[in-house]
Amino acid sequence: MIISAPVRIALLASIFAAGTVVIVARAAGQAPADARLQAELKRLFPSATAFSPKEGEPPHFKAYVNDPRSGSRTLGGFAFWTTELEPLERGYDGPIKILIGMNTQGVLTGIIVTDHHEPYGNFSIDPPEFAAQFRGKNIRDPFKVGADIDA
Repeated sequence: MIISAPVRIALLASIFAAGTVVIVARAAGQAPADARLQAELKRLFPSATAFSPKEGEPPHFKAYVNDPRSGSRTLGGFAFWTTELEPLERGYDGPIKILIGMNTQGVLTGIIVTDHHEPYGNFSIDPPEFAAQFRGKNIRDPFKVGADIDA
């Protein structure tokens, strides 16, 4: 089959456009291929075997685990950035960027403070005890400072 020059050009342009869309979509979706992000997601979901690109509303990653009974891949939970949720909460000197892990039952698998500009972060949000207090909390818990959260 012989393809005319205009059809060949249109076909190549379509292939190029489709490839560009995929590249832009992956970049915008923040695929977890980034080594640091992949490691952070793995800290939140140690048994996960794969993570989706960031997608959805609000933007989130999906963590997948292998079901030991069936061997199939199942959804294990979600990870999301606090800075991509409304309302945007701010610390002393701007937003505090935290990666949150949550299983499918609404229980936090952990949090990772990845960026902040708090002047007293070294004794407030930087110590491991700050993040550890959230592990195992259900999103339906009160999260009341002084009662069940140490701020």
